[in-house]
Amino acid sequence: MGAFGAALARALPALDTAPLLLFLSGELGAGKTTLARGLLTALGVAGPVRSPTYTLVDVHTLASLTVVHADLYRLIDPDELEPLGLRDLHAPRHLWVVEWPERGAARLPECDLHLRLSIGPAAHRIERIAGSSRGDGWYAGARELVYVSH
Repeated sequence: MGAFGAALARALPALDTAPLLLFLSGELGAGKTTLARGLLTALGVAGPVRSPTYTLVDVHTLASLTVVHADLYRLIDPDELEPLGLRDLHAPRHLWVVEWPERGAARLPECDLHLRLSIGPAAHRIERIAGSSRGDGWYAGARELVYVSH
């Protein structure tokens, strides 16, 4: 999962005109945080990358973009998102990585790439379940990088 996150970082499309939203779904232990950690670390986030389970949102400001990492596992009601100021972070040069997006329901913007992670008999699995054309291209580029490098 970490390697695929790093591949997503290397295949990241330009964010100059619109934000990019990545949703990660799956059961506990499926690798959502591991994928997010691989992506954020490869983008240059310094220090340990943990899931923001208790704060709900961590914002990482990098030289060329801002990463919004959200973990909505503890969210009880989607209306709890409103006071977090996420609307202000839906802007160009922003990448959103949202774990447990289903808990945010209709309060989240539409995603560009929605991945469902699962634990298979021999390994973890990644399934693309939705996306925009931009997100689909991002996913295809990352998959190509993983298959070329292994």
